[in-house]
Amino acid sequence: MHVRYTGTVTSEPTFFSSRRSHNTHEQFDVRADDGTAFRVVDNVTIAPRVAVRPGDRVTVQGDLIRPHGFPPIVHWTHRDPRHHHADGFITAGGRTYA
Repeated sequence: MHVRYTGTVTSEPTFFSSRRSHNTHEQFDVRADDGTAFRVVDNVTIAPRVAVRPGDRVTVQGDLIRPHGFPPIVHWTHRDPRHHHADGFITAGGRTYA
């Protein structure tokens, strides 16, 4: 499901290499203004790293998934270089990362 949330970053970003794509991803947690809590997982091999820290305000657009036993995740928060998927983005500090 494609979503857009505005909220507050609640954790420091961390980075990992995806087992599936082997691309580097950034992740951080957000609490949306409506109370929804989720983890942002952004492919920083495609999009630039997002300069955020806890307390920063962000707008996130991407796909929401609810993996069993884990918190909800918003991913595809970047452009699709193959143009097969709806583009997402993250806006923070007046800058849009896509």
